Amino acid sequence: MTVPAQPAATHHVGGGIPGAHPGLASALAAAAEGDEIRIAPGVYREAVRVERGVALRVLGEEAGGRSGAVVLAAPGDGRPALEVAAGARVVVDALVVEGEAADRPAVVLAGGRTEWSGGRIGTGRMEVHGDAALAMTGTVLAGAALAGVLLRTGGAVALTDCRLLGTDGTGIVAGGSTRVELLRTCIRDTTGSALRVREDAVVTLRECLIDGAGRSGLLVEDRGSARLTDCRVRACGSDAVRVLGSSSATDAPEPAETTKTAETAETASSRETGGGGVRLHDCELSGAGGDSVRADGRSEVELAFCTLRDSGGSGISAGDDARIRVTGTRIARTGAAAVVVHGSARLTARETVIRASAANGLVATGDAVVHLDDSALDECAYSPVHAGGSAEIRLRGLRITRTPEHGTHLVAGARAVIESTWISDCGMSGVDLADSVRAELRGVAVHRTRNGVTAAGHGPTLLHGCEIADSERAAAVLGPGDQEVTGGSLVRAGTAGLVVEPGAAPRVTGLEIRDAAGSGVVVAGGAEPRLSGVRILRPAKNGLIVDSGGGGVFEECEIVAPGFPAVHLAGSAAPVLRRVRVQDAAEDLSADPDAEPVVEECVSVRVGSPQWPQLAGAAGRRKPLPAGAEHAGAATAGAGADGDREEPEESLDDLLGELGTLIGLGRVKQDVASLVKLMRMVHRREAAGLAAPPLSRHLVFAGNPGTGKTTVARLYGRILAAVGLLERGHLVEADRSSLVGEYVGHTGPKTQRVFQEAMGGVLFIDEAYSLAPAAGGGNDFAQEAVATLVKLMEDHRDAVVVIVAGYPDEMEHFIDSNPGLASRFNRTLLFEDYDDAELVRIVEQHAASHQYELTEDARDALGAHFSGVPRDHRFGNGRSARQVFQAMTERQAYRVAEIETPSEADLVTLTRQDVPEAAGAVPGGAA
Repeated sequence: MTVPAQPAATHHVGGGIPGAHPGLASALAAAAEGDEIRIAPGVYREAVRVERGVALRVLGEEAGGRSGAVVLAAPGDGRPALEVAAGARVVVDALVVEGEAADRPAVVLAGGRTEWSGGRIGTGRMEVHGDAALAMTGTVLAGAALAGVLLRTGGAVALTDCRLLGTDGTGIVAGGSTRVELLRTCIRDTTGSALRVREDAVVTLRECLIDGAGRSGLLVEDRGSARLTDCRVRACGSDAVRVLGSSSATDAPEPAETTKTAETAETASSRETGGGGVRLHDCELSGAGGDSVRADGRSEVELAFCTLRDSGGSGISAGDDARIRVTGTRIARTGAAAVVVHGSARLTARETVIRASAANGLVATGDAVVHLDDSALDECAYSPVHAGGSAEIRLRGLRITRTPEHGTHLVAGARAVIESTWISDCGMSGVDLADSVRAELRGVAVHRTRNGVTAAGHGPTLLHGCEIADSERAAAVLGPGDQEVTGGSLVRAGTAGLVVEPGAAPRVTGLEIRDAAGSGVVVAGGAEPRLSGVRILRPAKNGLIVDSGGGGVFEECEIVAPGFPAVHLAGSAAPVLRRVRVQDAAEDLSADPDAEPVVEECVSVRVGSPQWPQLAGAAGRRKPLPAGAEHAGAATAGAGADGDREEPEESLDDLLGELGTLIGLGRVKQDVASLVKLMRMVHRREAAGLAAPPLSRHLVFAGNPGTGKTTVARLYGRILAAVGLLERGHLVEADRSSLVGEYVGHTGPKTQRVFQEAMGGVLFIDEAYSLAPAAGGGNDFAQEAVATLVKLMEDHRDAVVVIVAGYPDEMEHFIDSNPGLASRFNRTLLFEDYDDAELVRIVEQHAASHQYELTEDARDALGAHFSGVPRDHRFGNGRSARQVFQAMTERQAYRVAEIETPSEADLVTLTRQDVPEAAGAVPGGAA
């Protein structure tokens, strides 16, 4: 067992004790290294210099002393009341020290190591310099001027549970290479800054309070660094935190030598994490007269899970070359813009909330760079996001709501990328792009604004997959810049869905415009837009209106149920209308006499007064047209009665009979028959005005290659048309290559284009499992194709049936890969492999269609052949049967060629010799 070391001797000061020293100076002169000096209560006016290791303790009643304070007062000759020299180890307990004047030092620690507990230092400051180390606990420091504590030391300084009060100047100044830690310490009512960190000093605060600073709560300069954890900074006259320069966030200062008392758990933690710059974690900054955090010069600041509120200025202001990182922080009720980034500053923020700013939420100007992710901006008096100058902003996953101005306002030469962001309830535009702004909007939703997106500037703009809904006026306004719109929707605009201004030539692909209170698309004079694959549904006025002098190219577009003529051309309008389809309208085209449109292959369906050719069967259900017939255009216009003749509707019984003639597929035929009964019942309920039960017409066809999936899909579409649940019933085949693009922005329009082709019919996606994400990660752009497909299926649930097909196990994985797929594909038809007899019948079917006959021994040989073919991944079912037939015809040709004068029977008969197995050949399964 280790016995604690005992002091060599105890010396008493005052108190009438026999042998006691009259003052501290004489006691120190008599004391040896490690002695203890016990001081009786009273006032000792002298300058004390400690040059060896001693302990200064107050003599309490239990030791024969009187109750009261021990006051060491400076003698008034310019010297401090207490000074610790280099090399001394000093313990100070409950001592009150009074200096000569408030602006002069009361205590000077010039070196050594001091452990100080309790007591008070007043009328003057404490200075720590040289290589002095200090651990102070529970001490009050008050009544100093210029500075309360001045630190410039190579030793470690720790203040725990201390209070620094009423400094007429700066509370604590840390300079040089000082490292200081403050734990549960309060700095209150300074006329200057509460804490100033300069040169290479490092300051750490935990659970501290800075209150009522006349200037900044924390001021960091030069290469200083500070870390605040769970601290409160409130009611500062200027900025709560002001950073004019700092060390780099990657700098890690070397730990200084310290006493065991000063080496607290907080010290060790700080050393382990290291790092420079200014970092605030879980802090609250409130009531600042200026900004909550302001950074300029070469400074680095990090805020994590902080609250900045009720400031007279900004929440965060960054200029010059400042770098700021913000995570999980709330900024509320700022007197100026909540976040201001200017000069060459950079700010990166995520999971941050900005609310109730008296101005903008975010302002970026100059050459600033701002990245803001997964954050919210709400109730800003001005635009929540404003960028100008040459600023570059990237907004991802934001929620921007409730402002009387623009949701996002970009001017001058700003550059912006806005992704997956929700903007709503704006008194002006959701997004306003002016001047030479360069902007990309991807997956942006704009709801309940005056105008949705206004891109009236001269810079390039890309809108990809955006949804703009319920705007008071136009959903989108495109100006003369290089504008491009791909995918997305404009829904319930208060006036026009899309407005193309004079001089504009935007490229618009795959856009859907629904339920506009005005016209779907308005093209001003002098505009030359190019629209492709655009669907305009139910506009209250025209689907497309082109003003006098306007033009452009409109191809593969569709206008459904307009309130006015689908297309109206004013004055000298001269657009190119190519393969435009108008449906359910009173008129397809109205044009002023001076209009000069170019009309190519445009068609009308159920139009009261058509100028364009009516599609055959427009008044009712019909057979699918031959490929290209729906684009017959002018060639059909002169066909007279024959050209206008409707094809007879297909009989449901005939179609079911055709299904029944297919070889095998007994289970599939039974499933289709059950579906037909269900659909006929649904159709009858709708005809009777009753609500239809929920019914998903989309199917999964699971089976190996060659089992008839495509054939049944084609029949299924025709059956739905015959029942009255599809308009045309045609089949559009697709696979991964048809849907997935090769670069960013290519997949959505590509998928939409294929889906558009299938409108009114069946979209059959073979090997759909190739769109499922690969194990452990994404599958390039395939997931975007699936997401686009799911949305289109929802938007056009009654217009297209989607059938996905592939191997059973892989299809199960595909459906499970996306919740949207699982909810829409809830019925699977299993296509079983053909047995030997069915394969023989398929060969016989091919033979009959090509005027061949099989002998009985050929049928037996075929049965033996198929029974010996391995049913592995190379086996092609019906395709293998077709390949066997082709091989038989080739072998028969070689055989008959040896006959000098073959008979007709020789030419058409296939025998056992012609079966590949007779020659030892086994056909592969690949088609």
